[in-house]
Amino acid sequence: MHAKHRGHEAMHAEMVLILIATLVVAQLLLVQWKQRHPRSYNMVTLFQMWVVPLYFTIKLYWWRFLVIWVLFSAVTAFVTFRATRKPLVQTTPRLVYKWFLLIYKISYATGIVGYMAVMFTLFGLNLLFRIKPEDAMDFGISLLFYGLYYGVLERDFAEMCADYMASTIGFYSASGMPTKHLSDSVCAVCGQQIFVDVNEEGIIENTYRLSCNHVFHEFCIRGWCIVGKKQTCPYCKEKVDLKRMFSNPWERPHVMYGQLLDWLRYLVAWQPVIIGLVQGINYILGLE
Repeated sequence: MHAKHRGHEAMHAEMVLILIATLVVAQLLLVQWKQRHPRSYNMVTLFQMWVVPLYFTIKLYWWRFLVIWVLFSAVTAFVTFRATRKPLVQTTPRLVYKWFLLIYKISYATGIVGYMAVMFTLFGLNLLFRIKPEDAMDFGISLLFYGLYYGVLERDFAEMCADYMASTIGFYSASGMPTKHLSDSVCAVCGQQIFVDVNEEGIIENTYRLSCNHVFHEFCIRGWCIVGKKQTCPYCKEKVDLKRMFSNPWERPHVMYGQLLDWLRYLVAWQPVIIGLVQGINYILGLE
C-alpha cells in the first residue's frame, strides 16, 4: 500500500483540503437552511435518518437491525397517523407521548448498558467472565448504536407529532397567536380537563404550573419538554426552566441525554451525505 501511494503526498494534501472545505461549506449551508426554513430542514433530516441506515443494513445484511427497524417503523407510523388526524381523538396525545416516552427510556437504558460494556472491555473486566475482547466490544458498540440511533429518531418523530397535535387542539401555534383561549382548568398539551389542583397530591398524576402561571398535567408537560423537544410554554411560548421542572438530580441526566441526541442528529443524517459528496468530488478530479 505504501509503495502504491508513494509520491502522492501532494494529492493526499489536496484531498484533505477538499474534505475540510466541504465540511465547512456544508455546515454553513445547513445552519442557514435550518434558520431560514426549519420545517423543511427537519423533515429532510428526519427522512434521511430514517432511510440512510436502512440502505447500509440491506447492503451489509444486518438482519437483526432490519427486523427492529421494521417493527419500530410500523408502530411509529400508526402513532404518527393517529397524531395527524382531524379531529383529534381525546386519547391520542396520551398514546403518542406514552409510545415515544417508552422508546426514549429504552434507548436511554440501552445506550447506558452499551457504554458500560465498552468501558468494562477497555478496563479488561470482560476477562473476569471469560468473554473475548472483540465480542465484548462488538456487544457494547452495538447496544450504544441502537440506543443513540433510535433515541435520535424517536425525538424527531415525537417533535413532529407534538406540533401537529398542539396545532390541531388550537392552544399552540408554531408561528403566531393561538386560535383558542386557554382556561385554568384545561391542559394545552392534550386539551383535556385538569381535575387536580397544583397544591394537591393526585392519585393518578399531579398538576404542574410553569413560571408563566399556565397549568398542565405533569405527564403532558414533561412529554412536551423532554419527548417533544420543546422548551417553551405550549400556550404563551415563555421559556421553560427545565432545572426547576426536573429538580430531582436523578432526572437531570434525561435532559443531558436529550441534548446529546440532538447533537448526534447531524452525524447520523448529514455526515454520510457529506462524505459521499467528498468522494464524488475526488472521483471527478481523479484523486485517489
